[in-house]
Amino acid sequence: TQLMAGIGALGHHDAMRLALTADVVGAMSLEAMMGTGAAFAEELVAARPHPGQVASARHLRALLAESEIWASHRADTEHRVQDAYSLRCMPQVHGAARDALGELDRVLRIEINAATDNPLVFPSGQVISGGNFHGEPLALALDYATLAVTELASISERRTARLVDAHLSGLPAFLAERPGLESGLMIAHYTAAALVNELQSLAHPASVDTIPTSANQEDHVSMGATSALHLRDAIDRAEQVIAIEALCAAQGLDFRAPLRPGAGVARAHALVRARVSHLDADRSPSPDIGAIRELVHSGDLLANGATGDAHA
Repeated sequence: TQLMAGIGALGHHDAMRLALTADVVGAMSLEAMMGTGAAFAEELVAARPHPGQVASARHLRALLAESEIWASHRADTEHRVQDAYSLRCMPQVHGAARDALGELDRVLRIEINAATDNPLVFPSGQVISGGNFHGEPLALALDYATLAVTELASISERRTARLVDAHLSGLPAFLAERPGLESGLMIAHYTAAALVNELQSLAHPASVDTIPTSANQEDHVSMGATSALHLRDAIDRAEQVIAIEALCAAQGLDFRAPLRPGAGVARAHALVRARVSHLDADRSPSPDIGAIRELVHSGDLLANGATGDAHA
């Protein structure tokens, strides 16, 4: 269980940072596609007050504040009334992921302060054999966290798919400067789709399986170490998926100039552009994805792109 808790604690730290960063990158995509932040209204999310949903919506509202892009079509009755789920339901999906990670946090705080040896020796001198070593509480929470990370990547890939689709985004096909002559960021989206497919395999819960050992004395085991490793690997893939969305969203925001996005989105956009230049002709997306992934993993994209209380 010490192995599970150790890997799990590191994973929780990275996954929570990823959930917050998903808000920043999702807000970039919403602005690039001229979406609306109306669905993040305080009174609307308060009608279904899951803590993660409320916090994610608050974060998104802060990121979109002072947006010239949103203001340009806010009163346009011909503009779409509501966005696709991958944009409109960010607080519900990102927030549910936050809440799932909150459950892992609760379990880890108990576990790392607990006695899990066997037998346990008490101050009275009593020695009791028991099952505090069993990893089931950790295994279930770790599998739940991996599901949450997978969903963050899944909805991110859906936003990327919309960004590169000219019919859905209103942007040039595949975000290319010369659509039809260049592939733009088409291959970057392929990469995101492949990574999400890997994540869907990693999300299969290890805790639903057991293989008896020790001459059937240990006839039910948690497989929690596998759960912890799955979470670690899932975060690695999901960071890349979020980085690909940021790459595409930044390109889309370039096309919306001179209109400026919200202040928080503008800071995130500037940070991406400080690492990766506008795609003005076809090039390998790999170095760009890697550079933005470093921003995602380090937390720099969150720290420099977020406004308001992202952790509330």
